[in-house]
Amino acid sequence: MPSEQNPVTPPESQYDARVFDAENGTPLTVEKLAERLADTDVVVVGEYHGHHASHLLQARLQQALFRQNPQQVLTMEQFNVDHQDVLDRFLTGDLGETEMIEDAEAWNNYRASYRPLVEFARQQQLPVIAANAPADVVRCVGRKGPGYLKALAPETRALLPETPFLDTPAYKEKFVGAIGGSHGLEDGELSERMRNTYHAQLLRDNTMASAILDARSNHPGHQILHTTGTFHSEERLGTVAVLEQRAPGLSIAVITPVFWPDEEDNVPLAANRSKGDYLYFIQSLPEEFRDPERERKAMQARFADRKSVDCE
Repeated sequence: MPSEQNPVTPPESQYDARVFDAENGTPLTVEKLAERLADTDVVVVGEYHGHHASHLLQARLQQALFRQNPQQVLTMEQFNVDHQDVLDRFLTGDLGETEMIEDAEAWNNYRASYRPLVEFARQQQLPVIAANAPADVVRCVGRKGPGYLKALAPETRALLPETPFLDTPAYKEKFVGAIGGSHGLEDGELSERMRNTYHAQLLRDNTMASAILDARSNHPGHQILHTTGTFHSEERLGTVAVLEQRAPGLSIAVITPVFWPDEEDNVPLAANRSKGDYLYFIQSLPEEFRDPERERKAMQARFADRKSVDCE
C-alpha cells in the first residue's frame, strides 16, 4: 500500500483517500490539511454514507484538527436535533451505547462509521451536536409540503430554524437532476410531489446550518467540524449555501469526496475542482444498479423516506 507521503497514486483499497488542494492540485497529508484548516471557522467534510475511506478520513482529520486547536465542536447530520438530550446523556455516561443507539434512532451504520468520531469527542470532553431535522417532520414535509410546519407543536417548531427553506437556484437544479430528471417536471415546473420532496431536503440543510451557527454562538472560539452527506455540501450548495447566506463573514472549508475513475491513471482534478476547497479521491463503491429506471425509483424512495408516520 502506498504511504501517505506518496498520495498521487490511485487509492488502493476502500480505506484509502488521496487528498488534494482543489485550486492548485497540491497533494496533502491529513496533517498538512489540518494545518491549513487550523484557523477555519467551519470545516465541512462531505461523505458517501458507509464508505470506509470517508469515515476513516473524517476520524483522522478530527484528531489532526484537535491537535491544531483543541477547542472543537462536532456537529453531525447523522443525529436529529430532537435527540440532543439522548446524545448528551450518552456523552456524560448516563446511557450505554446500545441505549443511545435505540433512543436516538441512530443510523444503522453508527458502530461501523460514526463511533470513532463520537468516542474521540467523548474522550476529549468535546461537544457533539445533533444537527439534522427531526425525521418525522422531514417525512411529513415531504408528503404534505412546507405548510405542514404550521401544524407543529410549539416545542417541536422551536427546534427548527425561523427561515427553514432558504435555497439557491443551482441547488434546486442539481436536486431535480439527481432524483427526478425530467420525471420531476411538468411543463417546466416542479411537480407538487417533487416540490414537497425538495422542501424536505431544504429543511435538512437549513436545520443543519442553524445547528452549526448555534454551536458557534454557544461555544465561542471553537472550530466546528461538520460531517454530512456530500450532496449537502459539494459545490458549496445545500447547507454551505445557507451558512453563507446567514453568516457571510464565516470562514468555511468544504472537503469533498470524489470517486477515482477506474480508467484514469492521473489525478482527475480538472473536472472536479468546483466541488470543494479540498478533494479526497476514493475508490468507487460496487455498482448498485444497472437498470436506470430502478435506480431512479430507489433514489426517489430514499429522499421521500416512506416510513409510516401520521402527518395529520
